Amino acid sequence: MTDIPSGSGAVARTTMDKVHGSLARRHRKQLILQIFGITAISLAFLMLFILLASLITTGHKAFTQTEITLEVFIDPEEISVERLPRGNFTNVLAAAVAADLPSVDQQDRAEMRVVGGILSNGAQFQLRDRVVEEPELIGQTITISVPVSDPYDQLHKDLLDRETPENLRRLDDTQIAYYDRLVENGAIAASLNTGLLTNADSRFPELAGLKGAIMGSFWALLTCFLISFPLGIGAAIYLEEFAPKNKLSDFIEVNINNLAAVPSVVFGLLALSVFIGLFGLPRSAPFVGGLTLALMTMPTIIIATRAALKAVPPSIREAALGLGASKQQVVFGHVVPLAMPGILTGTIIGLAQALGETAPLLLIGMNAFITSAPATPFDSATALPTQIFIWADSPERGFVSRTSAAILVLLTFLIMMNAIAIYLRSKFERKW
Repeated sequence: MTDIPSGSGAVARTTMDKVHGSLARRHRKQLILQIFGITAISLAFLMLFILLASLITTGHKAFTQTEITLEVFIDPEEISVERLPRGNFTNVLAAAVAADLPSVDQQDRAEMRVVGGILSNGAQFQLRDRVVEEPELIGQTITISVPVSDPYDQLHKDLLDRETPENLRRLDDTQIAYYDRLVENGAIAASLNTGLLTNADSRFPELAGLKGAIMGSFWALLTCFLISFPLGIGAAIYLEEFAPKNKLSDFIEVNINNLAAVPSVVFGLLALSVFIGLFGLPRSAPFVGGLTLALMTMPTIIIATRAALKAVPPSIREAALGLGASKQQVVFGHVVPLAMPGILTGTIIGLAQALGETAPLLLIGMNAFITSAPATPFDSATALPTQIFIWADSPERGFVSRTSAAILVLLTFLIMMNAIAIYLRSKFERKW
């Protein structure tokens, strides 16, 4: 039997102590790393919750609109068939409001102007359009619901403090008394504000909507997709599958990666000097915005497409080549179809990023005051991000809630686009 040296037991115990100490330190470091990770994720979700909560708190009131329901007598002395579409529609509406306020002297012009101020500027046009469509209404009494002006809308939504000194409020005590009387009569109520999505921009907050911005973003993204999708995928397929590996291809690859990191304002300056200054394309047009966004999106699509092509196992290519397929047949018949889920995902994410870009669109003039939705990509228009910028810069109180509501609408579109990308990836993704 071999004798064990007397010092070997002490050495073994020392070694085991070091191992246990090392394991304890590793476990502590792992625990600290987990705590940091959970803390970081929790802070990120907390910031996201605060952002969404602030937007919803501020913007939810913009999804309702305060309206007044009136019994309007279409006075033939104020409105006649011969003069249509002209007529004193404002006076007719003011008289209808005054009929619900017995204390108002309808012969006092100053008091009638105050009463008429309860109605939005768009109320007269709403009544005009109805009378023009049905001239036989002249001389009859009709029931119509029209929006109130912004100060009364703010008052109904409790955004105007009654306790503020009268000289600092937008409405004095008399105007508030008129409003309270109309509420008691059941003439004023809040309804769903469909105009937020169906109206174009307006100087009056109660009439302003996002239709022009939504259509402008639609035309810009459509132009961006039609240009960046085929060019980006074609460039990626060539660089990944057909281009020779030399210094020129390396130079192109480096520059594509650099272009993906270039600030968006640089693309806006490029579009301003080239598309508008050199080519003379129309300013504020979604077509120019789409071209600008295509330049920004193309590097992202190229990078995503190349990554999707690289993810296809080499055995697919080797098997197809072994069966006698040509290079083109291998790429377009096998590799590209298998990589298409990743390509579509990258494209949709790139378009979602383009949807939220503001700086390049501001530089090409897509922040103009446009009161109609664009019918073609060459009509002047705004986009959702620039419309948010315009409303955020407006002094009227009513645009504060509409700005938050517009941000919620933009976030909804972004979430939908990213959800589509996730769905396509999960549905068509293959495990190798």
